[in-house]
Amino acid sequence: MRRLLFFIIMMASLAVVGQGLETRTLHGQVVAEGKPLAGVHVTDGYNFVHTDQQGCYTLVSPAQARFVYVTTPAGYRPAVTQATIPTFYRQLTHDESNYDFELSRNPRDDRRHTLLVQADAQVTSMADLDQYNVMVAEMAQWAASIKDHDVLGLDCGDIVGDSPWLYAEYVKRVQQLPFPVYRVIGNHDMDYNGRSHETSHHTFEDYFGPDHYSFDRGQVHYIVINDNFYIGREFYYMGYCDETTFKWMEQDLRDVPHGSLVVVAMHIPTRLTPQQQPFAYQYGPIADQMVNAAAFHDLLKAYRVHIVSGHMHYNLNIEHGDHIYEHNTAAACGTWWKLTECLDGAPRGYAVYEFDGDQVQWYYKGAGCDRDYQLTAYRPGVDADHPDEVVANVWNYDSKWRVELLENGKVTAQMQQFTGYDPQARIDCADREKVVYEWISPYPTSHLFRAKPKNADAELMVRATDRFGRVYTAIPKTL
Repeated sequence: MRRLLFFIIMMASLAVVGQGLETRTLHGQVVAEGKPLAGVHVTDGYNFVHTDQQGCYTLVSPAQARFVYVTTPAGYRPAVTQATIPTFYRQLTHDESNYDFELSRNPRDDRRHTLLVQADAQVTSMADLDQYNVMVAEMAQWAASIKDHDVLGLDCGDIVGDSPWLYAEYVKRVQQLPFPVYRVIGNHDMDYNGRSHETSHHTFEDYFGPDHYSFDRGQVHYIVINDNFYIGREFYYMGYCDETTFKWMEQDLRDVPHGSLVVVAMHIPTRLTPQQQPFAYQYGPIADQMVNAAAFHDLLKAYRVHIVSGHMHYNLNIEHGDHIYEHNTAAACGTWWKLTECLDGAPRGYAVYEFDGDQVQWYYKGAGCDRDYQLTAYRPGVDADHPDEVVANVWNYDSKWRVELLENGKVTAQMQQFTGYDPQARIDCADREKVVYEWISPYPTSHLFRAKPKNADAELMVRATDRFGRVYTAIPKTL
């Protein structure tokens, strides 16, 4: 049997070499608390194998592979280094071929777990890190209050703002978090001025491991990918899933039963509208979406998918049909650490996802804000575009929410959704002393609502009910 296995490996290696690619053979064992783990996925970012009954694997790997790593199975955890970095991977060296992995049993039942998602901390200085540190302390306190189930973090990229020298200090600042954080590379985390996309993720990987990987928690399969395609010129990029990632995902999903709950994390959103828009490359609107999103969505069509992304510095929920829901997460930095709100008026903060088996509920948590702070409202006269109406900003809105205007405690209108500018964001972004950067401006958002009160002198209130039946209220204010 061993001879046959060796022959198959050698023939596969020769076949690849015959195509002009160098390979090397990797092997090792996956154990948990001294006992071998069978059936664990092992990958080099290109190919997959499973461990045998003794927990052993053999993998023929292309020379360009930088890592070998495992898909951590449900019920287990990888070791964590520097408090938050999960070490499910080993970086390959030229003089070593054996790479073992040791996992540990999760002491908590991970079928119930909570995921904290942030995006776009985008620190560019120590002063930015000092502000971020306050948010990190809040996240740590929040996590410490969760006693009965598992907690993990997911960072959707742009950890730094073209400032890779800050990675080391960032890693120190987040060590206060009492949970592992799985990280996504953002376009501002890339190495610029290399000759190709393939050189753009090396510094990020040196700190945080491979730029695409997967793991299981309870009944949820997680996939993390790099969809920032660096075009080899200055800081320019596009949202794009390359063929290496497509083929790797096809293999990764092969053992995931159809109908399973799958969470896919990336930096650049797949699409910002339910329908695909016409393509014309330009830095900005088109670069800020995955240009081959249709093929990406097609790959995931057999699953119940939640895509979590960042990049846009605003909150937006997009329903791509009945099986793919995309959550674009507002920026942790707000308006580049100059304003506490983002360009759409949402507070800077993070999203929280609560999993129970294969079911999930979620909400957006403004940093320094109460859990129930889910909207803001403005009295008539505040919004110059709608001077006779109450305007509300419900930043985590989706099609299953209901937004109502109350006068003296009674519902008088279902508020009408529209696209416009948050009044507070419009005022703050116009203040150049506050925002500093000339290019900052408010962003139009579709999670605004308006209604004309029957009696403007009545006691006004906006009530929003989310898709899970949770009710939030706001008293309209003046500015």
